[in-house]
Amino acid sequence: MIDNAETHLAQESNMFGDFMKVICHSGFRMADGQDVATSHCQGDGKWSFTAPCEDILNLSSVCKPPPEIENGFHDDGPYKLGREVHYGCNYGYRLEGASSLLCQENGEWSHTAPTCHPVNCSQPPNIAQATLVAVRKPEHPVGTVIYYLCNKDFYLDGSERVVCLENGSWSQLPYCRARCPISAQRSRVIYNGRKLWINEIPNGLVHHGETVKFFCRNQNKTCSFEAESRCFDGVLKTPDCYDGETTKQDNTIQEFSLIQY
Repeated sequence: MIDNAETHLAQESNMFGDFMKVICHSGFRMADGQDVATSHCQGDGKWSFTAPCEDILNLSSVCKPPPEIENGFHDDGPYKLGREVHYGCNYGYRLEGASSLLCQENGEWSHTAPTCHPVNCSQPPNIAQATLVAVRKPEHPVGTVIYYLCNKDFYLDGSERVVCLENGSWSQLPYCRARCPISAQRSRVIYNGRKLWINEIPNGLVHHGETVKFFCRNQNKTCSFEAESRCFDGVLKTPDCYDGETTKQDNTIQEFSLIQY
């Protein structure tokens, strides 16, 4: 027996694992504001604890449970006077309205409950020299994954995989970087660890991020050294120390501003 309440077994038996519904009598409710609770038969042969049903007049400082919201949740009880209850939304939803309610002296909550609305990302942006793979929807829910593919001869700088985030924006977008032409035409350079004539490099182009080493001399032209330049999105700067090219005279290769070994 539970004081000030009726009990109803969910099954005809009262064996381990069975459930019992506890319903407070009229004018009574539990400390968390509820008037119905469920108890189950434990392994020790006793029913699990259920808060007692108390006279409502003695519970004037307790609010009823705050409203449940679809696709969201709130703090658990007890909901006593001055207690602030916070709401949140499930993954993929955003909260609109007051994020918290206050239990007031009149036993009512300070605001209406908020609502949870789905978050979507808009149509993913186009990227120069890239193609979006199989994207046809105007809106995309949180967690949607899209893919970018760069056009031929362009280098993907970043991840091809882009995700719709909880704030409704897309994760970091990649870039499609162009290959770089080598401005010197009749010189030898070091590329991919090999000393090559420029016309030995296919189309005279190197990929984004790759490096090319040019041969330079000091101001007195008494000492040679290598100067490195890196390709960045179609631009490969010629080192300042480089000031000429290799020419052929009388079938002999003569180097003016670079040294050939």
